[in-house]
Amino acid sequence: MAAEPGTSEVRRQHRFDACRLERLLCRRLAGFPQQPEGALAVRQYSSGQSNPTFYLRKGEKAYVLRKKPHGPLLPRAHKVDREYHVQKALFAAGFPVPEPLLYCSDVSVIGTEFYVMQHVQGRIFRDLSLPEVGPAERSALYIAMIETLAQLHSFDLQSLGLQEYGRGPGYCRRQVSTWKRQYDAAAHTDIPAMNQLAQWLANNLPADDNEETLIHGDFRIDNIIFHPTEARVLAVLDWELSTTGHPLADLAYATMFYFWPTSLKGLGQGTVFNFKDTIANPSFEELISIYCRCRGISTTFSNFNFFLALSFFKMAGISQGVYARYLIGNASAENSHEFAKMVQPLAEKGLELSKRSSFSSTHDRISGELFHQSKKGEEILLKVKQFMKQHVYPAEKEIIEYYARHGNTEEKWKKPPVLERLKEMAKAEGLWNLFLPDVSGLGQLDYALIAEETGKCFFAPEVFNCHAPDTGNMEVLHMYGTEEQKKEWLEPLLEGKISSCFCMTEPDVASSDATNMRCSIERDGNSYVINGKKWWSSGAGNPNCKVAIVMGKTKNSSASRYKQHSMILVPMDTPGVKLIRPLSVFGYLDEIHGGHFEIHFNDVRVPASNIILGEGRGFEIAQGRLGPGRIHHCMRSIGAAETALQIMCQRAAERETFGKKLYHHEVVAHWIAECRLSIEQARLLTLKTASKIDTLGNRRARKEVAMTKVVVPRAVLKVIDCAIQVCGGGGVSQDFPLASLFAYIRTLRLADGPDEVHLSTIARWELLDQSKKLTAKI
Repeated sequence: MAAEPGTSEVRRQHRFDACRLERLLCRRLAGFPQQPEGALAVRQYSSGQSNPTFYLRKGEKAYVLRKKPHGPLLPRAHKVDREYHVQKALFAAGFPVPEPLLYCSDVSVIGTEFYVMQHVQGRIFRDLSLPEVGPAERSALYIAMIETLAQLHSFDLQSLGLQEYGRGPGYCRRQVSTWKRQYDAAAHTDIPAMNQLAQWLANNLPADDNEETLIHGDFRIDNIIFHPTEARVLAVLDWELSTTGHPLADLAYATMFYFWPTSLKGLGQGTVFNFKDTIANPSFEELISIYCRCRGISTTFSNFNFFLALSFFKMAGISQGVYARYLIGNASAENSHEFAKMVQPLAEKGLELSKRSSFSSTHDRISGELFHQSKKGEEILLKVKQFMKQHVYPAEKEIIEYYARHGNTEEKWKKPPVLERLKEMAKAEGLWNLFLPDVSGLGQLDYALIAEETGKCFFAPEVFNCHAPDTGNMEVLHMYGTEEQKKEWLEPLLEGKISSCFCMTEPDVASSDATNMRCSIERDGNSYVINGKKWWSSGAGNPNCKVAIVMGKTKNSSASRYKQHSMILVPMDTPGVKLIRPLSVFGYLDEIHGGHFEIHFNDVRVPASNIILGEGRGFEIAQGRLGPGRIHHCMRSIGAAETALQIMCQRAAERETFGKKLYHHEVVAHWIAECRLSIEQARLLTLKTASKIDTLGNRRARKEVAMTKVVVPRAVLKVIDCAIQVCGGGGVSQDFPLASLFAYIRTLRLADGPDEVHLSTIARWELLDQSKKLTAKI
């Protein structure tokens, strides 16, 4: 038979009579193949540090057998009957465990009691850093793991029929006592740190040591079988240590790898908590947040240091026990001799953690340290990060394939079904319209950090209904629209039922000076008639685009040149509205965002009630519209820069030239450093601007807005350009997102107003500020 992954021939000390086992299974296991006799194949899993585990196969049927080790055993350990009992209850309740099929207490069959369960086909990751998968899938797998743990802890013991499964209140006290006793029974040398840690734990038991929740006792990612292709848990394995007790013990144990001693990383393939690389993604905080959200509990734990310290004490005790079994010759694992090296570092780490009062993953850079995020902003940012990792990033490939498949058809202007599904999921999670403070309750600083996160994926802003030009148009209607305009257009835009476009720039005039606009909006009785040409009307190609906000000139020659323009709502199906052509950006049609169209308005007649705020108020509205929205663009751009830098570093670590890795070439190393500097500087300016908008308002932040709009695109373009250079020919191809990112960011130096206009604005405001201090007249 083809060898089951992770198995070998049965080790000498664990061999048993396979023929006797086969005869028993023929008699007692329903569905077990009767013929041919003597055809049962047995292999041993290399994992299973405690109870030896075997792969059984006969014909097309596959099973897994768990048994007690032979020889002298520690008291109350290796209770395979309890494993069978709890799995039986959980399987009946729909929790993902292998179906338990048969328990046998007759030690004459294979030398010890055992049970047989169904074999589950899927993926088991032995290295906790999951090097086989990319960052997005790794995050999704860890999130699925922690959601499964929360599901386990949400069961009612009585409904499972397990109310007598544990030993009642006092779980933490018993754990300290049990692992101290088992460590003492197995210890081969004196380790002071273990004694000190045991004493601290005994003296610092939680006040709420009376919780009775079903807990696994050894919950970690290499005890889980995942679906072969999806980030979905099929089965949780190894229930030997399960009992009733405090759920935080499981949570701490499942996340303790974030605090794992550096000296133990990569210690022997297959050892407990083996991983070669740092796990930066997802962060410790994110997993804790997901767990608490799934269970509906607070993220504030008063005694998490106790449970982390207990986890390290327990792991040290387990390691000592494995080594003790190695010394007497009945260890299950091939590498059991290595476990002696682990005990002291684990105990020392537990002592270190016992002294800490707060916990944070050191791998996750926290943005905004210099600026105060609201509590709600922090929570929403975490939820957005989780949603991105679990749902958005895994969908990138499908969405790219959709546009590649439909690139030469009209279908390219439609949205992929997966994008619509993601939007519904985000709305259900409450991650919707986050850009609008009166709806989301978030300030500009809060949203700036969220916008950075969504900027890391080209379609993510739309998933959260936070994409241009709809955000700007919704802001206009929210701030300046009448109640009728809001009901007809704002409400469906906020619900995501329709989309919109914004028509301002014109092909026949220099639009950097917006007063040049020639498109006319003329009053005719109870209507306005619009005539003119517009282009770069983003989103107009979307079949769901139902309304345009059009800026044009109204007759009022006596007014200031900045009070001669108005904005008006034009339904896209109004007679006379004609989409002329999509405009490409460096060859890209930008289909996913509805493209950028030239639109002609020929005697387009709309009701007079469609005027926004009144005649001559166009520039006033534009300034209100573009304040916060400009920051959104800039912060999304910083997210794009982070993506580009990640690609650059990945490529520099993979490729070699002239006998060494790319990052070993000083010029490449300097590019990486310069890019990090540019990103951090650009982020700080953007956050400062967002903070000033929050505290002083849009008008008082005009200088900072202009500065941000110059600095950020320049910085991001530099990062993307360096990434392209490191990726070589691939960097300008469709194999990387860098070329399309470059095209998008380069347009911002025009689309949000040319740099030169912003520089003039900055100079004017700076001179005004300086004039208050200078003696020379300005």
